[in-house]
Amino acid sequence: MSSGKQQPVYQGRLSFVLAVLLLATAALFWRMVDLHVFDQPFLKHQGDARHLRVVSVAAHRGMLTDRHGEPLAMSTPVESVWAHPAELLAERERWAELASLIDVPSGRLEQLLVQRKDREFVYLRRHISPQLAEKIMNLGIEGVSIQREYRRYYPTGEVSAHVVGFTNIDDAGQEGVELMLDEVLRGVPGSKRVIKDRLGRIVENVELIKPARPGADVALSIDRRIQYLAYRELKAAVKRNRARSGSLVVLDVRSGEVLAMVNQPAYNPNNRHNLKGGRYRNRAVTDVFEPGSTIKPFTVAAALESGRFNPNTLIDTSPGSLRLAGYTIRDSRDHGTIDVATVIKKSSNVGASRIALGLEPQRLWDTFSDVGFGYDSGSGFPGESSGLLKHFYDWREVERATLSYGYGLSVTPLQLAQAYAALAGDGRLRAASFLRLDETQWPEGEKAMSPRTARAVRQMLESVVNAGTGTLAAVPGYRVAGKTGTARKAGARGYDEEHYRAVFAGMAPASRPRLAMVVMIDEPNAGEYYGGRVAAPVFARVMDGALRLMDIPPDNLESLGVQIAMTGGAR
Repeated sequence: MSSGKQQPVYQGRLSFVLAVLLLATAALFWRMVDLHVFDQPFLKHQGDARHLRVVSVAAHRGMLTDRHGEPLAMSTPVESVWAHPAELLAERERWAELASLIDVPSGRLEQLLVQRKDREFVYLRRHISPQLAEKIMNLGIEGVSIQREYRRYYPTGEVSAHVVGFTNIDDAGQEGVELMLDEVLRGVPGSKRVIKDRLGRIVENVELIKPARPGADVALSIDRRIQYLAYRELKAAVKRNRARSGSLVVLDVRSGEVLAMVNQPAYNPNNRHNLKGGRYRNRAVTDVFEPGSTIKPFTVAAALESGRFNPNTLIDTSPGSLRLAGYTIRDSRDHGTIDVATVIKKSSNVGASRIALGLEPQRLWDTFSDVGFGYDSGSGFPGESSGLLKHFYDWREVERATLSYGYGLSVTPLQLAQAYAALAGDGRLRAASFLRLDETQWPEGEKAMSPRTARAVRQMLESVVNAGTGTLAAVPGYRVAGKTGTARKAGARGYDEEHYRAVFAGMAPASRPRLAMVVMIDEPNAGEYYGGRVAAPVFARVMDGALRLMDIPPDNLESLGVQIAMTGGAR
């Protein structure tokens, strides 16, 4: 009977257990349905939120081109490696693998992470190739991610480095036009919301919050063909003459545009490791020098503007020297009594001094300042110097004399080229421009002297090239007007008799000038140091090529015929 009583009890317990199991199963089933059907959007949002990130969308910097659309600076996509310090600190056993790929010592990596362990972002290596970035991500190290950035590339290298300049690793302009136009060229990064996996890789783009805005492309005034020609010839001249440095500037007379500007020594903006800072500066814009005899045309222009002199006015330069306040001004020889035009042709210091002493100081100062001396060129180039021109109130008689042939004032190569462009442009001084200008944008310019004076001085400058000190500046087929300059350099004990600057400034075609150019070679040390021997040949080669590249018609076919005859018709 006892066994009969136990059977109903056993059956009851079994039913209870089964009921509990069925209820549990039903509850689990219902919870599964609830999670996958009713709560699915909420849970997906919560899951995504744990991997959802707002990331920056890189914006590329605007491209710089020459006036014909050829690239001078462009941005190329690169990858940068970054890490979440706290997460990477937990992956210490993987550091050796990572350090070998990013070329950072493990000790330096640890220092970097420890110092920034409270942050969520630190760069480990920037601007690497996509191939290396892929290798790093294939390591699968938690806390390490890749970010797209842009790196600046300069196709012309050192040929246009001093004009274009360069950017830093954050793509911000540091020198040259890159700095001058940084706000225009700089892109504005965007942002987007993405889902990342546990390794920090983007697996889904969720939402574009703000689109990236790329920087604007800018066309410069530079003509890459003339720029390369100028670079080649200046570099060869500096090397040939064992010179300390050199600068060359080519301007479009009609618009004031800078068609070429080069300096030596130069640098490669694509590889700036181990370079001294002195190589970065654009000497043609920042460095000043005493221009020597290249200033004499403006002394003569002041004389003609005064009405007291004309090209035929006689000047007594005997006996080839002039004594003023204990200072002796000398010519290379006694030219005797010569006219104003011959003062330019023979480059007479005594003649220029007597002309200046025959003028009111303000008249000379007005002309010098009207052609831009003592002021910047208006180009807006970073670090541009305005040179030095003392006010005439402070001039003594001897200073007025030495100013007349280029001592006691300082100019940049760009300023001097701009002043010669004013002579070439019938007396209109136009602001220099590093931007390409349409014909409708060409500035009218400020009146620096009358067209009649400018043309008279140009005619005198032609005689310098035809039969004076600048014959090596001649360009076959073209009339050339220009002036040589050989200036002693100032030292601690006054002017040095062993260190010179050789200069040539001029324009072509002289009948209707289109191009103005200045060549300056600093401290030639190979025997020759006169501007007519060192700088003038560089002017001739660059001007010859530039005129032909720009398809400017010859205005002196007779000289071309003479050259062909002298070479026997050879080509």
